[in-house]
Amino acid sequence: MENSRTAKIGIEIEIANKCAIIFSADRKKYIRSMGKIKNVIFDLGGVFIDLDFNKTKNAFESLGVNNYAEMFNQHHADDLFLQLETGKISEVEFYAAFRKLVNVELNNEQIKNAWNAMLLHFNPKKIEWLQTLREDYKLFLFSNTNIIHQKFFEQRFIDDLNGAHLQDYFEKVYYSQEIGMRKPNKDGFEFILNEQQLDRSETLFIDDTIGNVETAKSLGLQTFHLTPDRKLQDVEVLLNL
Repeated sequence: MENSRTAKIGIEIEIANKCAIIFSADRKKYIRSMGKIKNVIFDLGGVFIDLDFNKTKNAFESLGVNNYAEMFNQHHADDLFLQLETGKISEVEFYAAFRKLVNVELNNEQIKNAWNAMLLHFNPKKIEWLQTLREDYKLFLFSNTNIIHQKFFEQRFIDDLNGAHLQDYFEKVYYSQEIGMRKPNKDGFEFILNEQQLDRSETLFIDDTIGNVETAKSLGLQTFHLTPDRKLQDVEVLLNL
C-alpha cells in the first residue's frame, strides 16, 4: 500500500515537472514572438501614483455635491472634465463651470482640494525600479490629466522622492491637457509614436485601464494591462529581464 502511494506521488511530481518545463518553454516562445522591446510608454495614475476615486467622491459629497460619481470616474467623464483634460478650458473656467453644473456654492479652493483628494502617493520602490529601466529602454509617460492635478502630483512627487522631479525619469512626458488629446482615442498614441519615431512592434504600453490598452494593441503596440493581481514589476517577463 505504501509503495503504491509513493509511486503515485512520484508520478504526480514527474507530471508537475513536465508541465513546468512546458510552461517555461511556452513563455520563452511567447516572449520571443513579441520581438525585442526598446521603448516603454507608461500611464501615470494607478501605475506610479496610487489613486482613490472614492476620496474625491466623498469630498464632494461632504460639500453637498451628490452627483459627482455620475459625472466622473475611472471609466467615464462628462464633457466638462473632457474639456479640462484636453486643455480646452482653463483652471478658473473649470471652477466656474463646475459650480454652475452642480448648483452648489463652492469656492475655488474647495473644488480644487476635493478634486485633488483622489491623488495619493508615489511608491519610491516603483520609481527606483523605473530608474533601472532607463539604462536599457527609452521611457515615456502618457497620462490623461489636467492642470489642477498636474500641479498637485508634480509637487507630491518632489515631496515623496526627496526633491526629485517626475519628468526627469522619462525621455518625455505627454499630458493630455498639453497635447489636446486623451486616451483611449488613437490620435494621442499616434502623435507620440510619430513625434518620437517609435517602431510600434518595439514599443510596450502599460496602463491600468483596459480601454486604453485595447487601443494601443489595435495600433500594433505590445501591451501590459496592470490589474490588482499583477504587479508593475511583472512586466519584467515581457522585457525578458
